[in-house]
Formats: sequence, structure tokens, C-alpha cells
Amino acid sequence: MDFRAILMGLFFALIWSSAFTSARIIVLQAPPLTISSLRFAVAGLIAITIAYALGQRIRLDRKNWRAVIIFGICQNALYLGLFFMAMTRIEASLASIIASAMPLIVGLASALFLGECLGKLGWLGLIAGFAGVALIMGARMSSGIDVIGIVLCLVGVTALAIAALTVRSTSAKGNVLMVVGLQMLVGSVVLLIPALLLETPTFTWTGSLLAAFSYTVLMPGIIATIIWFLLVERIGATRASTFHFLNPFFGVAIAAAILGEQLTQTDIIGVLIVMAGIFAVQVSRQKS
Repeated sequence: MDFRAILMGLFFALIWSSAFTSARIIVLQAPPLTISSLRFAVAGLIAITIAYALGQRIRLDRKNWRAVIIFGICQNALYLGLFFMAMTRIEASLASIIASAMPLIVGLASALFLGECLGKLGWLGLIAGFAGVALIMGARMSSGIDVIGIVLCLVGVTALAIAALTVRSTSAKGNVLMVVGLQMLVGSVVLLIPALLLETPTFTWTGSLLAAFSYTVLMPGIIATIIWFLLVERIGATRASTFHFLNPFFGVAIAAAILGEQLTQTDIIGVLIVMAGIFAVQVSRQKS
């Protein structure tokens, strides 16, 4: 793995982890599904406009259209939509920790259903990773944390893992922005239906909401996704996924710094265990 790939991975993990903090700011001032649909519509139109200006066109084969639709539904609509709903109930730091379990779920499902060999290191990593998540969730639940919020996160992260397992490989080379934009629009359309049925579109347009919304659209929405595509093309999906082990640390650190969320000693121990578990699983998968 070259130095440029390492920088790309670090930057991706940092931006992706910061999305939970900006999302928490947003959902406290706007209905979660409506603002999510609007976010994806804006991000998708921006990405497609830039793509056209760069000469990219909607030229996808059947396999790539399938990937666009699956990721648009599972990643944008289900994963991010449910996490936005959850963060009206739980803190950004807890949401980021649950989201970080995605590589663990993918590793477990790959070993059980796809015949992937994890080895002793991988299985130890799975046990440690899930134990760390359980430790943090158990401590939070004993303090009166919202169970519905946790369930929404668990369903969302499972949907993202299913998307990762379903679309094992795809190519967006030379067409990255167009693919990103189309995925965003799919997510926007899917979320618009429950948003119209379940929510009243009432917004409190403050400076913090505008700043958080703009940041979420541009950085986690477009920039991080583009970096991820380019990183996967550069070093492969398995090696790129190794950087997910940084998400628990970045997620709780950013939430604590910007939102002032309190971290207990149990949280810190749990985060370190989760990071070690994710790293062990990804290293084991890379070797296999």
C-alpha cells in the first residue's frame, strides 16, 4: 500500500466519521427523512452536474446499474436514512460506534455464507469487535439510552453490510462522479416517500443547520464517496476496508470535541477493543 493510498484512507475515515456529528446537528433542527431526501437530491445534482462538465455520461452496463440501485437504496436510503432517524434519539458517538460494526458483519457473513477463510486472527477479531460494541451498548443502555434508536442503527448498518456483500465488485473508472450522483438520486427518491407520509416538513434554518447541511452534502456525501471509489480502484475493496478500524476513534473524538458528548472509561475501552477487532478482521481477510 503506497503513501498516497494511506493518505486517501485516513482522509476518508476522518470525513466519514465526522458525518455523525454533522448529522446530529441537522436532525435536532429538521425532520430526519425529509432533510435526508433533500440532502441526497442536492448532492446528487451537484455530482452529476460536475460529472457532465468533466465529460462523464450515463453509460453504465447492467452490472453497474444494479450496483447503483442497490447502494442507492441500502447505503443512502436505509443506512443513512435510519441513522438520521436514530440520531434524534441517541448521541452521535454511539451511532458512529454501531456503524463501525459494518466490517465485522461483512466479515462474519463472508465466512459463514460465502466460504471466505478468516483464520484464527479473523475469528478473534470478530469476537473482540462484537464484544467491544456490546460493552459500550450495554453500559449506555444501563444508563437509560433509547432502545429504538439503537435498533434503527442496527438495521441500518445491516442494510449497508448486505449491500457490500451483494455487490462484490463494480467499476466506476472514469465515471466516478456520475455513479456517485446517480446513487444519491436513488436514495433521495426512495426516502421521499416515507418523508411525505410520516413527517411534517418543518425546518429551523439556523446558521448551524445551514453549515452542517452544507458540510454533510459536500464532504461525507460527495468527497468521501469519491475518495472511497478511487481508493478501491487503487488498492482493492478488502485493503481499503482496513481503514474502517479508525472510524470508532474518529467518530467519538469528533463528537466529543464539537458536541461536547461525554465519554466514560467504558466507552474508551470499548472503542479500543472495537478498533483492534476490526483491524484484525480486515488484516485476516486481506491475507486470505
